[in-house]
Amino acid sequence: MTQTILIFGVIWAGAMVAYYLVTRAFRNADVGKMKERILDSPAKEKKQKAGPTQQALLTAEDQQTGRLVTRILKKFEVLKRLETLLEQAGLRWRPVRVVHSCLALFLTGFMVARIFIPVPYVAFQLVFGALTALLPVAYIARVRSKRLFKFEEMFPESLEFVARSMRAGHAFSVSLEMLHREFQEPLAGEFRRTFDEHNLGLPLESALLKLAARVPLLDVHFFVSAVLLQKRTGGNLAEILDKLAYVIRERFKLRGKIRAISAHGKMTGTALTLIPVGVAVLMFYVNPGYVGFFIDDETGHYMMGGAITLQLIGYAVIRKIVAIEV
Repeated sequence: MTQTILIFGVIWAGAMVAYYLVTRAFRNADVGKMKERILDSPAKEKKQKAGPTQQALLTAEDQQTGRLVTRILKKFEVLKRLETLLEQAGLRWRPVRVVHSCLALFLTGFMVARIFIPVPYVAFQLVFGALTALLPVAYIARVRSKRLFKFEEMFPESLEFVARSMRAGHAFSVSLEMLHREFQEPLAGEFRRTFDEHNLGLPLESALLKLAARVPLLDVHFFVSAVLLQKRTGGNLAEILDKLAYVIRERFKLRGKIRAISAHGKMTGTALTLIPVGVAVLMFYVNPGYVGFFIDDETGHYMMGGAITLQLIGYAVIRKIVAIEV
């Protein structure tokens, strides 16, 4: 055990030193590039004349910090999804760094499990490492869920504000810009970004569609559809937004009531799912020989697989019952 800890410590220290040196080298290279941009050096002008169009700065940084990981993520079409998830969560993280964090946590979790879990149970050590590696993704999903919920909570009031400002004589785009000063994040930042995109030359339709992509809520899709339909066919947009805000607020209230009623069912499903897991963990320490049957024996493998499958099916059925769409 001591030898394993020593080896893990040496590998981890070497990886951290290598990461620091590589990051410092790339940082110096970025400083040199910035100086060339400011000084407008002749070498850069020659390079621009000779070479094709330059890539975006974010793409270049991602390729520098993890070319292999970037290629793998692009090959399996994961990079775009991860970027979208980070954008919806409002986190300024790089997808490659998230993958590196997952790999580091997997190694850490596997080594910790190897220390505390008996050596023959390699499968449990790998499972523990995999669960530890999912912590960054779970955190991003949690932050995204909270951010969307907060946006949805302020959205009806913002629609009424836009309707009042339009009745006062302001244009629709100016009303979107005013939301940035009157409301808090994340709603203020999203509408400010929409206004800036439209103000810099992007058509209003494209700016609103990008807003719907960044905020994947049904209410936002209703709003974008109503504005685009009014733009094509005409009508009183202020009245449409007032009615839409009323419908969204009523849906939000009804969803809150349903959440309160179905909370007992969710807690029951979670408790029934975690009880067998807790009993299994306790049996590892109380009676390891009894639990070893499920790992060492072939029949035990089938029994454990069937138990886990039925447990997951039961949890999914309970979640489906209590998940009521409004």
